[in-house]
Amino acid sequence: MSRTRAGLTSRAATTAAVLIALLWTTPTLGLLVSSFRPEKDIKTSGWWTVFGAPRLTLDNYAEVLAGGRNSSGRFADHLVNSVVITVPSVLFPLVLALLAAYALAWIDFRGRDALLVGVFALQIVPLQMALVPLLRLASAGWLSLPGGDPAGAARFGPIWFAHTAFALPFAVFLLHNHLASLPRNLIESARVDGASHGTLLLRIVLPLARPALAALAVIQCVWVWNDLLVALALSGGTAETAPVTVRLAELAGTRGNEWQRLTAGAFVSASVPLLAFFALQRHVTRGLMAGAVKG
Repeated sequence: MSRTRAGLTSRAATTAAVLIALLWTTPTLGLLVSSFRPEKDIKTSGWWTVFGAPRLTLDNYAEVLAGGRNSSGRFADHLVNSVVITVPSVLFPLVLALLAAYALAWIDFRGRDALLVGVFALQIVPLQMALVPLLRLASAGWLSLPGGDPAGAARFGPIWFAHTAFALPFAVFLLHNHLASLPRNLIESARVDGASHGTLLLRIVLPLARPALAALAVIQCVWVWNDLLVALALSGGTAETAPVTVRLAELAGTRGNEWQRLTAGAFVSASVPLLAFFALQRHVTRGLMAGAVKG
């Protein structure tokens, strides 16, 4: 009787999961189909009508990526800016958070618990509260990279700083919970054998922390890639520095009727974080669960 009831529960859960997945992916399917439809069809009928009278084209992607009729719509240039913004904004907090989390988890020093509470409390501070101070620091040159070329990658310094600073509290908290759950006997045995903190971090802690690091990398990548507020405020919104989200907000045109460009641009923009998630998905669940077990 119990096996039958468990089987029915499992089937119901599977059915519910499939239905939720279908409902969740339907808008994405509509976006994909619309991005391949001609401009006239998009503006006169729904995307589901393509199954009855399929008319597909690549003109939308050609116009968005290469410029097409609108020379200012070179989406590919803004994709490069987004990559330049996202990669350091993911790597910097991961490295700094790993060092801080290791210190908070395995190095005894005065005020460690209070510092951990302070790091946890910083998670509730919204980014909007610090936007004006960040703008003032950036305009005064305090966030610029030392010795950097203002015309080169150094112009992204304020954006890197903002994303790194606001990612650190959550990253440190999650990694600390993961590192603190590691077997103490393993760490103590390595210390008895003469391993330094650098050796412990690189040879033992880093391989065991890969699931949590992968989960953080995906979360931070999606957050930075989809960010509009920080990029628009600290990059100036120019074509040389603006990421894909800034250009995506402009693709609809001044009257908001350029739907064919908007659908193609939106799908191109969404494809990058989706690829990052699928590449690291097997680590994401383990990493998030590791940070939620102990705290």
